Amino acid sequence: MGEVFAGRYELADPIGRGGVGAVWRAWDHRRRRYVAAKVLQQRDAHSLLRFVREQALRIDHPHVLAPASWAADDDKVLFTMDLVAGGSLAHLVGDYGPLPPAFVCTLLDQLLSGLAAVHAEGVVHRDIKPANVLLEATGTGRPRLRLSDFGIAMRLGEPRLTETNLVVGTPGYLAPEQMMGAEPDFPADLFATGLVALHLLQGAKPDAKALVEYFVEHGTPGAPQGVPEPLWQVVAALLQPDPQSRFRTATGARKALVACAELLPEPGPDDELIEIFDQLGPLPPGFGPEGPLRRSPGVTVGPGGVAGSADASEGAVVPARPGTGAVAAGSADSGTGAVSSPQRLAPRQGTGPVPEPDGSGSSAGPAQPSTMSDTGSFHLPPPQAVPPAQPTPAAPPAQVLPPSGGVPPEPVLRADASTASYTAQDPRVPVPAQKRSRHRAARPRRPGPPARVAVPLLLLALACYAVGFWALTRQ
Repeated sequence: MGEVFAGRYELADPIGRGGVGAVWRAWDHRRRRYVAAKVLQQRDAHSLLRFVREQALRIDHPHVLAPASWAADDDKVLFTMDLVAGGSLAHLVGDYGPLPPAFVCTLLDQLLSGLAAVHAEGVVHRDIKPANVLLEATGTGRPRLRLSDFGIAMRLGEPRLTETNLVVGTPGYLAPEQMMGAEPDFPADLFATGLVALHLLQGAKPDAKALVEYFVEHGTPGAPQGVPEPLWQVVAALLQPDPQSRFRTATGARKALVACAELLPEPGPDDELIEIFDQLGPLPPGFGPEGPLRRSPGVTVGPGGVAGSADASEGAVVPARPGTGAVAAGSADSGTGAVSSPQRLAPRQGTGPVPEPDGSGSSAGPAQPSTMSDTGSFHLPPPQAVPPAQPTPAAPPAQVLPPSGGVPPEPVLRADASTASYTAQDPRVPVPAQKRSRHRAARPRRPGPPARVAVPLLLLALACYAVGFWALTRQ
């Protein structure tokens, strides 16, 4: 049995590591399926802000792997995605070396399709590389690609979370204008896409610096050995050092690629067959195809038998475990931590993030969960633990209660932190009132979340805004 998050997500085994957190295979007790869960422990405000940006991304596209839901438990937060089992493009090149041009055309078309959807939302990915492009385990059938890891992605016009003189990304996949300190823009993603295509065609990571120098001094080089000329013309247009000379949009590059694919020779009978198989490995002890073999004590089951819910509805708030801080489960359709869950289609089988074998804090094998923060400014204190309150004796039905005179506790502020932590109000403290009669319970329930949920969420939102304004003043 693994650690249970928010009474719903049970962590099974670590399967990879991203730029800001560890990726786990986890069982979703509510939807009864395995998901990929990216876990971050809140060590500093900088990492938390990047994590919040990533979980808020909502792009529904068959070739994009975006977060689906989120949850918070004490000083840890996570968001979940589909579980993709076929490894990454880096795994594929490691297994087969240079890939056939027709196969690369299919992969490049899907990558540009997903990138077009990302850019249509005004988002610049900023970290396109083979390790961040995942594959579903389709065997020898048509490959299905998913663009993942939006940890450093940002919307055009959003404030940057790094200092002006710092560059964020993976060395070897940065566009020349990024190295000169230009603002992130869509052509930089297209340049990285061209490097990924060249990596697939040659079976090795290209030397981006030498390639750019050759383009500048001698113009577009000839097609590398084994790369058909029509396909090289498309890739070379993506690799132009001047962003004005590249394709302006991913859709434009796709159109050129479709015309190029018609000129490529058909695969011959002697060509090697590419198989994309499951890279995740067997489930750990205690877990089976239908989930954990035994029910964990931390799983919350509502009256309707739905795990991770206070009742049988999708949008219920997950109650906190005794002796812990507040716990909330989020929604795929709310960017502010609302307590409703998305209505989604049936999940694909065998999907999720995989280990990253190259660059920027990645590891090739299974990684132990760890809290990672490449950059940061100050530490965000974890929420204060709230001890379980003693139950209040019930009053007789006809008895009139005197005013309690109690005042809800004020948020506990720490003088040494820029962001205040909080303690939740005990929901069982009687509400001050002149009379409480037997007819009080007959009132219809007021719409909206209860105060014990809304107040902590509002405080957390205010804290995030305060940290954001602070980050802006640092630039």
